[in-house]
Amino acid sequence: LRPDRHYTPLEAKVLDMALILHMEHGGGNNSTFTTHVVTSSGTDTYSAVAAALASLKGPKHGGANVKVYYMFEDLKKQPFDKKGLIYGMGHAVYTISDPRQQILHGAVKKLAFAEGHNDEFDLYERVERLAPKVIGRKRKIYKGVAANVDFFSGLLYSLLDIPCELYTPLFATARITGWSAHRLEELINCGKIIRPAYMSISENKEYVDLKDR
Repeated sequence: LRPDRHYTPLEAKVLDMALILHMEHGGGNNSTFTTHVVTSSGTDTYSAVAAALASLKGPKHGGANVKVYYMFEDLKKQPFDKKGLIYGMGHAVYTISDPRQQILHGAVKKLAFAEGHNDEFDLYERVERLAPKVIGRKRKIYKGVAANVDFFSGLLYSLLDIPCELYTPLFATARITGWSAHRLEELINCGKIIRPAYMSISENKEYVDLKDR
C-alpha cells in the first residue's frame, strides 16, 4: 500500500474482506495441496511455504488476478494475449457460482461507485454476464461457468492504487494463514509421505541393445 495515500474506512474494509476471502477455501486448491505434499516429506515450515508460494505464483492460480487486470486494460485497446481465454472465469469446483466472488462483487461495486469508477465496474459486469454464454457455446461446457474470486480482486487492488507486482504477494499474505492451518493438520493427523502413483499409458516395447539403437 502507498504510504503517501490516505485510505478511507470503506477502502480498508473492502481490502480486509478480500484478504479474508483469499485465506482459504478448501484443501483441494493447488498451493494448499502443495503444502500438504511438501509437509508430508518431513521438511520445515519455511520450505513448505516456499513451495506453496511457487505454486501460487502461477498465472492459473494466484497470478490470475494480474491476468484479469491486464486483460481489461488491453481489452480497451486490442486483443490481449491471443490465447482466446477470458481470465477470471471458471473454477474447478465452483461451477455455478464462486461464493467468495459473490461477496467481493458487492463490496467492490460499492467502492467503485463511491470513487466515481462506475464505467470501469460496468465493463467488468458486462464481461462477467456475457463470458459464461460465450465460453459455454465455444468450448461446449455444459456444467456451468462463473466468475471466480480473481475476477474482481484485480480491479479492487487497482482502485486502491496498489501496483500490479503486489497483487500475487497480497494473495500469498492472506493464503499463508490457510497453508499454516493445513500444515498443522498434516503434521498432527498424518505420518506418511504423500506419493502419487503414476501409470504409464505407453505401449510395451522390446528392449533394443545400446549398440543397435
